[in-house]
Amino acid sequence: MADMITRAAVEADLVAVHAIYADEVLQGTASFELEPPDLELIRERWHASQAVGLPYQVAQMHDEVVAFAYALPYRPRPAYRYTVEHSIYVAPPWRRQGIGARLFGNLIEACTAWGARQMIGIIGDSANAASLRAHEEAGFRQIGILHSVGWKFDRWLDTVIVQRSLGPGGGEPPQVCP
Repeated sequence: MADMITRAAVEADLVAVHAIYADEVLQGTASFELEPPDLELIRERWHASQAVGLPYQVAQMHDEVVAFAYALPYRPRPAYRYTVEHSIYVAPPWRRQGIGARLFGNLIEACTAWGARQMIGIIGDSANAASLRAHEEAGFRQIGILHSVGWKFDRWLDTVIVQRSLGPGGGEPPQVCP
C-alpha cells in the first residue's frame, strides 16, 4: 500500500476515528459497547494514551483516515506498569489490505520503545477469524477464551485473550519505569 500513511493521531482525526468506531459498535462484534460513545469519550481515550506517552495512530489513504490503533496501560495497579492493551479498528472498505498489519507493526515498535514488555489484546467474538488471524500474524498467542461473556445482537459472544511479548518480554524490566 504505497499510498498509505501511518502517523500519530491529531485531534482533527478524532471525528474520523469516532465514525470508524461507531460503525463497529453498531454493526460488528469486535466491540462489546452497545451504543457508540460520543466524540468526547473518544477524545478522552486519545488524551489518556498521550498522557502516559503511549501511541495513538491513524492510517490514512488519499487524505482519509481509514483506521486507527492505540495502546493504554493494561490495568491501573502499578505492578502492571510494563503491560499494555491495544485496540485496532479498520473501516470496512479498507479491511484485508495490510493496513491493520502495518498499524500493528508500528504499535508494537512504539510500545516496545516506551518500555512495555507485554501487549494484551481482547478480541470480541471468538468467531472473528480475521482478527484472530491478524493477531497470530503479528506474533500474539491465544491465552484463553472467556465464553458467553457478552450479549449483543441477540446472542452470546466470547472474548479471546491474546498476548505478545515485547522486547525482552519477561526478562529484566527497563531501568527507567514507564
